[in-house]
Amino acid sequence: MSIIKIHDIESIRFGAPDLEPMRQFLTDFGLSDLGPQLDGVMRMRAASDAPYVHETELGLAGFRSVTLRAKNVADLEELAAHDGVPIEDNITPGGGRHITLTDPDGFSVVVIAGGDRVDPVHPTEWSKWNDGNSRLRENIAKRIPSGPSNVMRLGHAVFLVSDLDATWNWWKERFGLLMSDDVKGPDGQSVAIFVRCDRGDEPVDHHTLNFAMVPGKEPQFHHVAFEVKDMDDLMVGHNHLKAKGYRHAWGIGRHFLGSQVFDYWYDPTGNRIEHWTDGDLFSQHEAANLADMDTMLGRQWGPPSPKGFV
Repeated sequence: MSIIKIHDIESIRFGAPDLEPMRQFLTDFGLSDLGPQLDGVMRMRAASDAPYVHETELGLAGFRSVTLRAKNVADLEELAAHDGVPIEDNITPGGGRHITLTDPDGFSVVVIAGGDRVDPVHPTEWSKWNDGNSRLRENIAKRIPSGPSNVMRLGHAVFLVSDLDATWNWWKERFGLLMSDDVKGPDGQSVAIFVRCDRGDEPVDHHTLNFAMVPGKEPQFHHVAFEVKDMDDLMVGHNHLKAKGYRHAWGIGRHFLGSQVFDYWYDPTGNRIEHWTDGDLFSQHEAANLADMDTMLGRQWGPPSPKGFV
């Protein structure tokens, strides 16, 4: 039994020595700037109902925290009591309340509840796809406008950890997560896990979080991933970022675990950030799958993962 069951991942926060390059990159990536904030933190939103999905504070470059959303304030109070931490009022867009926890490797985890949602943004509808089984577009030419992708929402975050069992026990106990994939090394021991939220019969993303142990690597943030509208949107965004001269990390391809079509980039401070589309959706009834390292690092199509990506 878990303390609560989180509803979803909400936002992620980084530090940067200069906000302007980050602002320009994230705009080209497909996020929208919320404008000046009283606390000086730059916040960007997607097309979802989240008030914001990405934060950057002025300071040393690097990961700061990941924010999860609880279903209600009662759950937040129960979790706060369990960990003996105070509940604080949010001064950020959307309001509500939050607590701050620290996982076994020192990663800061903010949990929010009770805030206001915003009206989602609905991108312009493009003409439908024709494929070998259906003809949905007739007498209409398909034209996709150039520019940034339409980032719809924050999907998942990935971390390298020092002790996978300790990490899984801590996160599962507090947030009611379900395992989608258990990745085994050659010795049969777990080396990575893909985990998702438990919203009962409602299908959710194959993974909201991914934790992995890599020999010789210290615990660290690995990447954050944002869902875009569709395959055309991902390709248009790729061309836009490439034309702007940003540094590409890996892609375009389709993963085995989660099945997403992926495209990884680096932001101006070196954080990996991903566009993805067409991922798997599982309800609580889907059992955990066993996989190996080759499957995790492989792809159904696309270029192989570059050296040092993990």
